Amino acid sequence: MAWAGGALKLEVAGEVATLTLNRPERRNALNEALWAALPDAIAAVEAEAAAKVLVLTGAGGHFAAGADIAEFEAVYATRARAAAYAATVTAGVEALASFSKPALARIQGACVGGGMALALACDLRLAAETARIGVTPGKLGLMYSLADTKRLVDAVGASGAKDMLFTGRLLDAGEALRLGALDVVVPTPELDATVAAKAAEIAAASQWSARKAKAIVRRILEGQADDDAVTRGWFLDAMEGEDFREGRDAFLSKRPARFPFR
Repeated sequence: MAWAGGALKLEVAGEVATLTLNRPERRNALNEALWAALPDAIAAVEAEAAAKVLVLTGAGGHFAAGADIAEFEAVYATRARAAAYAATVTAGVEALASFSKPALARIQGACVGGGMALALACDLRLAAETARIGVTPGKLGLMYSLADTKRLVDAVGASGAKDMLFTGRLLDAGEALRLGALDVVVPTPELDATVAAKAAEIAAASQWSARKAKAIVRRILEGQADDDAVTRGWFLDAMEGEDFREGRDAFLSKRPARFPFR
C-alpha cells in the first residue's frame, strides 16, 4: 500500500508492518501530503490483524531530514494557512503517538526536526552508528509543539531538551544514546538484524499485555499516578483473558506460549 504519491509505503511481512518514508531524493523531508497521509497509514496498520509490531523507517540511508523547507513559503503564507498546516502535522504525529501496537523507529542518517518528532512518537528508537539526531526549529525561528517538546523531555530530560532546542545542534549516535534520545545503537550492517530481532521478541510476547503496557505508560507520562476504574478494570481483565490462560498453561507445560490475542 502507498500514500501521498508513493511518499509513504506500507509493507506487511508476517507479524511486522514496515512503514517507509519514501522521498530519498529529499532525504525523506516530510511534505504536507505525507503528513496528511500518516493517519490513514497508521489506521491501516491498526486494522491489519497479522501485524503485531510497526517499524517506521526511511528510504535511501536517512530516516527524515525534517519538514520540507521547500514548502515553507506556501504553508506559512498566512496565519490561517500556518494553523491549518500545523494541524495537519500534529494529526500525523499524534496518529503515531496514539497507535496501540508497539512501534519501533529504525534510524540511520539524518533524523532531524519533524523526523525526530516521529521517532519520539515511536516506543523504541534503534539506530545505526551513522545516525545524526537534531531538533532544529531554533535554526529557523520556529518552535516545536508542546506535545513534541514533552516527548523530547520525556526522552532526554529537561536540560537535555533545552540544550537540543536552544542550539539546534546535531548529535552523533553515541551522544544521542547517552542522552536517551536513542535506545540502541549498532554498526550499520547490524541494524536490520537488530530491528528484526527486537520486533520478533516483542511479537512473541502477549500482544494484549504489550498494548495495555503501552497504554499504562502513556497515562503515567501524562501525569496519572494512581489507578482509576479503567486501569483497575484492565488489571482484572488480564486475569480473565485468553492470553493469560495460554501463558499459564504454557508455563506449566514448559512449552513456548502461542498467545491468541490480535
